[in-house]
Amino acid sequence: MAQAELTGSVSHDATEGGLRTRVVALLALAVFINYVDRGNLATAAPLMRNELKLDHTQIGMLLGAFFWVYTPGQLLAGWLAEKINAYRTLAIGVALWSLATVATGFATGFTAILMLRLLLGLGESAAFPCSSKLFGEHLPPHRLGFANGMVGVGLALGPAFGTFAGGLLMAKLGWRPVFILFGLVSILWLVPWFGLTRQSSRHADKPKATVAPSYLAVLRQRAAWGASLGHFTGNYAFYFVILWLPLYLVNARGFSVGQMGVVGGVIYVVYAISAQLTGFASDTWMRAGASATLVRKGFAVASHLGGALSLLACAIGGPITSIAALFFAAICFGFNAPTIFAIGQTLAGPRAAGKWIAVQNCIGNLAGILAPAVTGFIIDRTGQFTPAFLIAGAVSLLGVLGWGVIIQKVEPVDWDEGRSIGSGAPLG
Repeated sequence: MAQAELTGSVSHDATEGGLRTRVVALLALAVFINYVDRGNLATAAPLMRNELKLDHTQIGMLLGAFFWVYTPGQLLAGWLAEKINAYRTLAIGVALWSLATVATGFATGFTAILMLRLLLGLGESAAFPCSSKLFGEHLPPHRLGFANGMVGVGLALGPAFGTFAGGLLMAKLGWRPVFILFGLVSILWLVPWFGLTRQSSRHADKPKATVAPSYLAVLRQRAAWGASLGHFTGNYAFYFVILWLPLYLVNARGFSVGQMGVVGGVIYVVYAISAQLTGFASDTWMRAGASATLVRKGFAVASHLGGALSLLACAIGGPITSIAALFFAAICFGFNAPTIFAIGQTLAGPRAAGKWIAVQNCIGNLAGILAPAVTGFIIDRTGQFTPAFLIAGAVSLLGVLGWGVIIQKVEPVDWDEGRSIGSGAPLG
């Protein structure tokens, strides 16, 4: 009788409603924490640069170092999500990145911070493969927009909170206490996670009737490369803004650290609102009969076109035009937040969502390595942000090719037949 009750409880927790109302909220909170902790360095950069005597190239290296491990770590996280389940893998990741954040507050030099950024990247690599595996297994396609929209809200509000609250706190307390405080708060997330997912985690350990496709099988899909290109180009523009916005506002536009926190925070709030509205609107549109191809690809292409125009306006416009363009860029980024993962999750289907997103996010986050390094180099050589904005806009425009052309239809891959249904034949 006890076993029957346990099974029933687990089954209920794994339903669409249970996942949406309980686990999705915690996953969105995990992504919120993820982006607060990874973005702290960008917020602290103006203060840290003066205290530790760092040049822009070194700051660019520190901002990019996170992605040196975060990017390949996607593949490890996708494998662990299958091996020890997604619930447990995510918990390990959160613990690791929280401790790295705390330790950064005690770091005394460039090398120590560099090593801790690598550790932070390893822990944070668990977030998207694990959340996508759970969404792909338990949510139908017409619910993926809302769920990923909630995650997109966490993705946007994390930098908003980190930039706004972190900026104000750093202006008063300095950067070190803020890293320690945020890291200690982050680890508290594990308490409700273990409480709400313990039984589901045990259920996920049971043998499955089908096995997940290999990484090689994913890489053979044309649509996987289209999604990865789109993800990379969108990330380049987004990471350019999220990582360099504080220095841009302070050094190029003359804002104080406190003013930078307010303006930057509001920009991310706009992004969060756009992400949630996009997720809701896209699901509503699909329930009304529109195809996933029309809805998902439509929002993705619009995001890249609008983002490119916004960054161009920042490059050639004055102060007021630039700030207005950054707000418009935030709206366009919000179009993509629920879309890029929903496309991958739909194409992969329940069996492969974790590994597909691991591959897509791995390739996509190569932008996190390139964008900070290229931007830092350009600023040091030219003394201006204008060329960096032009490059980011051009890269964003390339995303139209990935989402709009290489991916033909947003329909699930038939893994048993080894071919894609409607989204392009396998490569080779």
